[in-house]
Amino acid sequence: MKLDRRTILKTAGGLVATTLLPEPVLAKPGPELRLRLLETSDLHMFIYDYDYYRDRPDETVGLAKTAGLITQARAQAKNSLLFDNGDIIQGSPLGDYMADRRGIQPGQIHPMFRAMNLLGYDAATLGNHEFNYGLDFLEKSLAGAGFPFVCANLDHEGGASFLPPSLVLTRDFVAEDGSRHTLKIGIIGFLPPQIMVWDQSHLAGKVTTTGIVEAAARHVPALRAKSDIVIALCHSGISTAPRIGGEEHAAFHLAQIPGIDAIFTGHAHRVFPGPDYAGPPGVDAVRGTLNGVPAVMPGFWGSHLGVIDLVLQQRGGRWHVADFAVEARPIYRREATAVVSLATSDPRLLAAASPEQQATLAYMSEPIGRTEAAITSFFALVGDDPSVELVNRAQLWYAAPLIAATRHAGLPLLSAAAPFKAGGAPGPGNFTEIKAGAITLRDVADLYLYPNTVRAVRVTGAQVKEWLERAASVFNCIDPAGADLQPLVAPTVPSYDFDVIKGVTYAIDVTRPARYDGAGRLSDGASGRIVDLRHGDAPIDLGQEFIVVTNNYRAAGGGHFPGLDGSTIVLEAPDTNREAIQRYIAAQGTVTPTTVGTWRFAAPARTLAVSFDSAPNADLYLPAGNSIRRIGPTEAGFLRLAVDLG
Repeated sequence: MKLDRRTILKTAGGLVATTLLPEPVLAKPGPELRLRLLETSDLHMFIYDYDYYRDRPDETVGLAKTAGLITQARAQAKNSLLFDNGDIIQGSPLGDYMADRRGIQPGQIHPMFRAMNLLGYDAATLGNHEFNYGLDFLEKSLAGAGFPFVCANLDHEGGASFLPPSLVLTRDFVAEDGSRHTLKIGIIGFLPPQIMVWDQSHLAGKVTTTGIVEAAARHVPALRAKSDIVIALCHSGISTAPRIGGEEHAAFHLAQIPGIDAIFTGHAHRVFPGPDYAGPPGVDAVRGTLNGVPAVMPGFWGSHLGVIDLVLQQRGGRWHVADFAVEARPIYRREATAVVSLATSDPRLLAAASPEQQATLAYMSEPIGRTEAAITSFFALVGDDPSVELVNRAQLWYAAPLIAATRHAGLPLLSAAAPFKAGGAPGPGNFTEIKAGAITLRDVADLYLYPNTVRAVRVTGAQVKEWLERAASVFNCIDPAGADLQPLVAPTVPSYDFDVIKGVTYAIDVTRPARYDGAGRLSDGASGRIVDLRHGDAPIDLGQEFIVVTNNYRAAGGGHFPGLDGSTIVLEAPDTNREAIQRYIAAQGTVTPTTVGTWRFAAPARTLAVSFDSAPNADLYLPAGNSIRRIGPTEAGFLRLAVDLG
């Protein structure tokens, strides 16, 4: 039998455990057993195949669709187990409706768990977004899950585990020769320790976290000793950057902990195996391994089903992984601009969540005001944008009277906001489009996706500049002597990290290297893209202090923006940013989408056009007097456009 690297490593671990007595490698292999492991991750309350913001069906999302693949995958295998990898109860208007309007009363089951219970999950772990609505709502929601949750790196403040760190599933399986065997399957779960930053207001003084790798080193050996195989449910992405401890994206390093046979990843909303992760040493983006361990990441919102097939053989009285196969099965594919469904929705799940779905649609249709013109995010990454400007205006309107009642009242007030939906990995439907006329709660949720709460920080002009430098990492470095139509936007940096700060004006020189990388690390300390930064009519005073209105995620350190770590917060408002926007629009009655010249691209030495991808219908909304022009559709369904720098 061929021994792969993982078998050798496990054999080495066995040598230590048996006081260096060699395993009888020449012993006749026992029966072969094939075990299929299935994963969903980052469902984010998408049960239905529905676009809540455009109020129409969406073939690219929904657990009901993924359920069709689950049924198919189970039918193809004698033995299977189903897991979820976290970010379950937040992320769609249905999730917001349940938390903000409906709530969960004793004896009620959250509609997501009502749906998941029908699919017979074997175990799950928590994601970072589970905490967005607070611990009380989370605990009431988990009470309705008909399957166990594990998490090894989350504890109560006093030290007791918030959930069991791990568990052992005892299951009977059928081998290829028809014989039956009882296996003990060890399950361990992890979440990003950064929840203590991102949801500080909900979690401080109540729970604590440890690093994923650190927790694994502590718990895996004991779990391995009582299990035939060990599966890690790791709500964390894949990064090969050198370890510093407490990583957000730790799945690659987790794979170096001996004793883990398979890893489910998530959090990053990407697909593995696949080209997104091709190249780094130790990552096989074709076969699907991290440091030799089979691993899978199944996209987001139910877009894929993760599948790991293990071939197990008995040898020396123990089960070993002899071979494996990994794939992420999609629920759809794109053919030019068309979406072709590859799965049929499970009617049981649709029926299970129907009452809450209908209530959510009614909730989303409630009008709160009007807009005189369309509001879109189609061009938010190439210049001043009315969707970001509206959020910034609303935040200033909301926070100004609150700041005026504090000792910080005399300081200049700024506001920071980012375009949450501006294309990228989520695809060509990931844009805000609010038509002229009535504005509904659906529109506000489309404009501001997350249930963040309003925060304000006290920072210096120098910190404002570094804040903007970090935001400018969303752009590629453009060669001023190069050809036209170099791609402008870095594909791996999310648009929600492109903060625009209202109250100052500035230019971004994308021909210079980014000062910070997409993870917020200083990458070129000698560089700087932010030029002509001004407050009022004069260059900004780097020693001047400012109050910047933002959200709890950014103020507490989310996105690793320099100078933002929670220590500079001077206002913790009780309301969400979305509520601030709703109140602002209601107070105005009618809003007029405008831009005010906050930022622009610095002009290069010669006229240079760059390319960017936008919504398929973006050319219907081309800004007047702008150099933006159409190139044509892309294979991924975007519309590619060109814009002149400067």
